[in-house]
Amino acid sequence: MADITTVNPATGKDIKNYTYMSSDEVNKIIDASHKAFSEWRLVSADERAKVINSIGETLMKYKEELAKLMTEERGKTLEASLGEVDLCKAICDFTAGEGIAALADDERDIEGIKKGLISYNPIGIIYGIQPWNFPAYQVFRYTIANLMAGNSILLKHASNVTGSGLLIEKIMHESDLPNDLFRTLIISHDQSEKVIEHEKVRGVTLTGSDVAGRVVAQQAAKVLKKTVMELGSNDAFIVLEDADLDLAATTCAHARLYNNGETCIAAKRFVVVDSVYDKFRDLVIEKFKGYKIGDPMEESTDVGPMSSSKQRDELHKQVQESVSKGATITLGGEVPDKPGSFYPPTILENIKPDQPAYKDELFGPVAALIRAKDQDDAFRIANDSRYGLGGAIFSKDEEKAINLAQQHFDTGMVYINGYNLVNPGLPFGGVKDSGYGREHGGFGIKEFVNIKAVHVVGKKPV
Repeated sequence: MADITTVNPATGKDIKNYTYMSSDEVNKIIDASHKAFSEWRLVSADERAKVINSIGETLMKYKEELAKLMTEERGKTLEASLGEVDLCKAICDFTAGEGIAALADDERDIEGIKKGLISYNPIGIIYGIQPWNFPAYQVFRYTIANLMAGNSILLKHASNVTGSGLLIEKIMHESDLPNDLFRTLIISHDQSEKVIEHEKVRGVTLTGSDVAGRVVAQQAAKVLKKTVMELGSNDAFIVLEDADLDLAATTCAHARLYNNGETCIAAKRFVVVDSVYDKFRDLVIEKFKGYKIGDPMEESTDVGPMSSSKQRDELHKQVQESVSKGATITLGGEVPDKPGSFYPPTILENIKPDQPAYKDELFGPVAALIRAKDQDDAFRIANDSRYGLGGAIFSKDEEKAINLAQQHFDTGMVYINGYNLVNPGLPFGGVKDSGYGREHGGFGIKEFVNIKAVHVVGKKPV
């Protein structure tokens, strides 16, 4: 019997079987990865940047194949999968362009010594545990920055996108990157803990739920390994009384339903001030009704199936529990009677703090519509969360919105009058139960480096 069987969530049919690697095979891969690192760390930043560019170029040769496989394995629309590959290419371009300067030594004029130098040295193997919702992007997000920094990479991908993980490895190996600098591990959770414990593994990064984050962070802490945790959220998109309501409704619908709603920085709670609540409600219902559910390979499809029947059933359970505690279903909320892991775009109202729709992450196409008394109440509701990844503010007064975002939103990222999944030029990460550490924007490249101080003590020349 296979250890892993990938399943097409649109049809429920099996795709492929995989067997876990043996512990001996995993240890040999780690040894080879460390050996490759010992050579890669001495390669100049200029040369590393050229290799990063070659990864991007090779990726684009496989754009169609990778996009179709991601859609087949996890149900995202083909259009979204193609866009995801383009985003990965943009990460390569940004990192190759900005990484050389980011890793350059800093020289400081320090009183009492000749000079002070700060260098950014790679530390070794970085082990990434990644989720299924963005099978390529999640991998490229940590991989490219750390390769540029001079580290080597191991990947444990989510089991339902095992094929995507292996195809990404093939793409890396067909580029100019030495093969052992990137390897995909097909392993169990128990084997994963052994990888974290391995003395040659120096850093661990995870993208996933806060539950998974706690487990992995504790495993790494026991062996004093540096970690970056990119975890879940229940992002609030705030609509103020001076907002462009049509823009807000259109954007909120897209931000909730993009990628089948399975996005950590999706709009999850629509927090709307009382004076415009009813009008916004009517608009956003209309927008949701315009999204077509269907075969993710079809160009006309807006929302495909969720990644698995297990994920769909868990989401429906959260909806039902919210309803049992007083929420009302304004749209959707019923499991379709057809093959596949489909769930309709759903809007819940009468949301209260004890409901999953308010306090937890609903990882699928379900929005919680919350009425706030006024602006202050809207921010109180937005920040009344154990999470703090992203959020948005809609207001025609852009300067006011920027001030509110900077001073009053307790999250790592805020969008003003729009929604942008991610930008390689700006940092990505959260606070509270959404984790810690930053990727992108030049910050991720220094998460797993040794920031080394060199004191040149000799006297300054007279």
